[in-house]
Amino acid sequence: MAGVKLKEITKAFGSVEVIKGVSLDVADGEFLTLVGPSGCGKTTLLRIIAGLEREDEGEVLIGDQAVMALAPKQRDVAMVFQTYALYPHMTVLGNLRVPLEMRRLNVLQRLPLLGRVWPGTKAIREQIQLDAEDVAKSLEIAHLLSRRPIQLSGGQRQRVAVGRALVRHPQVFLMDEPLSNLDANLRTQMRAEIAQLHRRLGVTFIYVTHDQAEAMTMSDRVALVMSGNILQVAPPGEIYADPRHIDVAEFIGNPKINILPGRVMNGIAIETLGFRLELATSLAPQTEVRLGVRPEGMTVHGEGETRGWSGRVGHVENLGSEVLLYVDVEGVGRQVIAKLDPERDAIPSLRQWVYLRPIPGRVMVFGEDGARVSVIGRSDDIRGFVDPITGRRLQQASWDA
Repeated sequence: MAGVKLKEITKAFGSVEVIKGVSLDVADGEFLTLVGPSGCGKTTLLRIIAGLEREDEGEVLIGDQAVMALAPKQRDVAMVFQTYALYPHMTVLGNLRVPLEMRRLNVLQRLPLLGRVWPGTKAIREQIQLDAEDVAKSLEIAHLLSRRPIQLSGGQRQRVAVGRALVRHPQVFLMDEPLSNLDANLRTQMRAEIAQLHRRLGVTFIYVTHDQAEAMTMSDRVALVMSGNILQVAPPGEIYADPRHIDVAEFIGNPKINILPGRVMNGIAIETLGFRLELATSLAPQTEVRLGVRPEGMTVHGEGETRGWSGRVGHVENLGSEVLLYVDVEGVGRQVIAKLDPERDAIPSLRQWVYLRPIPGRVMVFGEDGARVSVIGRSDDIRGFVDPITGRRLQQASWDA
C-alpha cells in the first residue's frame, strides 16, 4: 500500500491548459474522490497518476518514489475504466488471469506451444488460476467464470473489471467513473460494494466521478475540481456544510443551494432583497456579496408573517419523506427552494404567497470573487425595511426560529 502525492501538476493540450498547478496529498489507505463537472480535468489527473498521460510540469509520488519517469506497468497501480475495457473474446476467467500472466510469465512462457514445456510454467499457471478464482469468489462472480463479457449484465461486467484490478494486489486503485453506465438502482448497490471492498482491502483508492452522490457516500475525503484547479479538499460532511467557495457550494448538494444577492450595509449587517440580515463581516460598506442558504436552511411562513423574502409558490415537489417548495422571489435569477417535512410542516398550495426566512446560523456569505467570507458575529435576524407586497414599513425586530 502507498499514498499518492501530486506537486504543482500542470498539463496542457495545445493552447488549452487543463491542469493548473494542482497539488494533492492522498494518505495511504484513503478513499479520495475527485468530483467535478465534465471537462474540469479530473480524469486527466487520474491518467497522469497512472502514467497514461505525461504531466508538463510537477511531480507525482507513489509512496516515497517519484514515478514521472516510470511506465504505467512499473507504477504498481490498477485502473478501472468507465467502459470496463474487458477482452470480448475471453471468458471471465481469462480476463481475470491476463494481468497475472503479464506480470508472472515471461515472453517465452506466454507462447502457446513453447510455454507449455518451458520449465516452471505449469506451476505458475496453476497459481494464477487459484488467485483468479479466489478473487472471483470474493466478488461473487465465481459462477460466471466460463462466460464472455457479452453474456454478462452491466453490474457483472463491472465486478469483472474490478476483479481484474484487484487480482494484482496493487498499491493504488484508480477508478474512472466506473458506475456511469449502470442504471440508478444498480449504481446504488455498486456504491456500497466498492466502499465495502475498500474497507476490506485498506488500499488507497482514487475515484473519479461527476456524480456528487457517489462522492458523498463513498469517500473519506472529496476533492472538488473546477477548471483545472482543486477548490477544496475535505470530508463529505464538511464540504457540504462549510464550502470555501461559491462554486463548491453550488456543485455539492441536491437540490442546489439558494444564492441571493446582497450588499454590505455596515460592519454588522447585509441588505438583501429589501431586508437586513445581521451578519457582521470585515467587508467595506456597499461591497456586493452573494448569500447562500441551503433548502433545509429555510423556514416557510404564510401571509400572516411578513418578515422574510416573499414570493409565489411556482412548483411543489412531493418526494414522500420530504417536500420541495419552488418559490418565485423577485430579484433572484432562479426559483428559491425550501425543503419541508410533510409530517411537521403545512404545505402551501400553488400560486400561494409565502415568506421565506433563513434559520439562524445557516446563511453563508461569498465575496465578489466567489471566495467564502468569514462572518465575525451573526444572528441572521431579518429586520424590515419595506414589505415588497404590502408596501408598509416593517418593525426593526428580530425573530426566533
